[in-house]
Amino acid sequence: MAQEVRRGCRARIRPLADPHSGKPPLPAPRCPTSGRGSCESSPWGESPARGRLLRRVCACASPPARPGRGARGRHSCPVLGLRCRRACAQPRAVARRAALGSYPDPGLRPRRREMPVKDERGDLDVSKVVKPVQATLSSLKMLDVGKWPIFSLCSEAELQLVRQACVFGSASNELLYTTVNDEIFVLGTNCCGCLGLGDVQSTIEPRRLDSLSGKKIACLSYGSGPHIVLATTEGEVFTWGHNAYSQLGNGTTNAGLVPYHISTNLSNKQVIEVACGSYHSLVLTSDGEVFAWGYNNSGQVGSGSTANQPIPRRVTGCLQSKVVVNIACGQMCSMAVVNTGEVFVWGYNGNGQLGLGSSGNQPTPCRVAALQGIRVQRVACGYAHTLVLTDEGQVYAWGANSYGQLGTGNKSNQSYPTPVVVEKDRIIEIAACHSAHTSAAKTQGGHVYMWGQCRGQSVTLPHLTHFSSTDDVFACFATPAVTWRLLSVEPDDHLTVAESLKREFDNPNTADLKFLVDGKYIYVHKVLLKIRCEHFRSSLEDNEDDIVEMSEFSYPVYRAFLEYLYTDSISLSPEEAVGLLDLATFYRENRLKKLCQQTIKQGICEENAIALLSAAVKYEAQDLEEFCFRFCINHLTVVTQTSGFAEMDHDLLKNFISKASRVGAFKN
Repeated sequence: MAQEVRRGCRARIRPLADPHSGKPPLPAPRCPTSGRGSCESSPWGESPARGRLLRRVCACASPPARPGRGARGRHSCPVLGLRCRRACAQPRAVARRAALGSYPDPGLRPRRREMPVKDERGDLDVSKVVKPVQATLSSLKMLDVGKWPIFSLCSEAELQLVRQACVFGSASNELLYTTVNDEIFVLGTNCCGCLGLGDVQSTIEPRRLDSLSGKKIACLSYGSGPHIVLATTEGEVFTWGHNAYSQLGNGTTNAGLVPYHISTNLSNKQVIEVACGSYHSLVLTSDGEVFAWGYNNSGQVGSGSTANQPIPRRVTGCLQSKVVVNIACGQMCSMAVVNTGEVFVWGYNGNGQLGLGSSGNQPTPCRVAALQGIRVQRVACGYAHTLVLTDEGQVYAWGANSYGQLGTGNKSNQSYPTPVVVEKDRIIEIAACHSAHTSAAKTQGGHVYMWGQCRGQSVTLPHLTHFSSTDDVFACFATPAVTWRLLSVEPDDHLTVAESLKREFDNPNTADLKFLVDGKYIYVHKVLLKIRCEHFRSSLEDNEDDIVEMSEFSYPVYRAFLEYLYTDSISLSPEEAVGLLDLATFYRENRLKKLCQQTIKQGICEENAIALLSAAVKYEAQDLEEFCFRFCINHLTVVTQTSGFAEMDHDLLKNFISKASRVGAFKN
């Protein structure tokens, strides 16, 4: 796997040939300042023998200087951001301009005594060298993009226009963002032409990507080369950047310096999701099909062989008749979640990241049998580990664990799904990135947890942060500090039509109709009610009254219903959602009925499970009934000791016991 040579306190690890294909690894980018070599890192993942990441060293000179030692003329490697010991032939000022990178802004330049910093493993920790500069972003909400240092290269006026953004690259030194005018801008080191500008010149000023201007980005992912895969809102796919392994899907191995429209086998398909491994790519279409291409030394393309795939090829096998709803890529593995909640995996498995209980590679999709009976909604892949989120808000993890990225409290790899315990709150979002060993999750209560490699430390259990977004975890703690998904930024001073309608709900100043419920008024607008609800379209047609009394439903339930007509969302407790489910059934509002069922699912617990099951049966919500029944069976001991079970309707109890016995709930 790797060969290590030690000289005193110095160590250099150089990757050898790929253990599967025998091919030499792809050379990493050369230092643009000295041109003396490449900054090397292994593309083969974690070493199964050591279970640790191969160290990256600057090959453009001898190992970095010790802390406190500087030298006139030395430069910073733009890939690692480290000082080289050997003096650079160029003057220092010229070298600084040539090596974007590392510190393009004086505010980002570290003090000499602060570098380099080593983590507990003895590796150089670049994340501690640069302290992010907080940009002035008073006009932005949702997240503070100033947490990513590269945004300090943008002016305040440019930041105000940002609507979507992605930070990528081996040192998080590349940036792509879209503006309010649907223009796409890029800046950074431009390694392998990954900025799509038609050249390989670095830029510290945002440059417009004219070939994609006017295109609206739906999703975007990136590889280690890096290469970029982008899907538009119209379902088109564009790729560019590194292409030594055909990961661009254009049938060649030539670097893509400009965005290329991928149409082979996708011309009649609408792509809705994309995912990239280190050197391979996946896309998901609107009809639930998965297409893959690129590097395939471990079967990560899912074709059944280990030959590289130069153009998009549909992943079949076990996925042939399945409808896929979510995809993800690790460094050299691929994952898919189907609409039945099953997870299918394929590719490299040296660290158990496929969750199959073994370490053998899988060249075609294989179902994760250990998740039988568990309904998975989302999957996320780290460098060599995997996270899944179930419909009950539970997280399972497996794969490499040398940094504690599984959150199990130890550093032992796991080849089977293992539950991750995050207090008692329900998880609604999981986050991981194929370039990092960091994991994150967000709870229904808004709490954000992180674990794994965090600023050089190994955090083996989920740690509560002060963040409000999982994106912030990767900005501040991941190495490199890239984005794990396409960021979305909205301005405070702009209201969409939907947001304007939300503000006008229950506003007596603009309303022309009010409902009297339980002695309280709810202010609404006739025209909106007619547009949004068939029931009101007929009942208000010839009604000249400005007050309507309502006695069939409670105030919280009816207010939630009217608010739903303005917002398309509901905010109720599970018990109140049952009453709203009754209203939705009465008014034949099928979408509202689904939202009520979803709210009930998210709020189910042992104490209210029987009451919610009874409501599901009463209102003929079969999917909800099955969910509540399965929850009761999974927590049978506690549920049978609740007051709700003791007071259960006789017929419902009889049916429950009969159905439970059929699924083997009472077997020893």
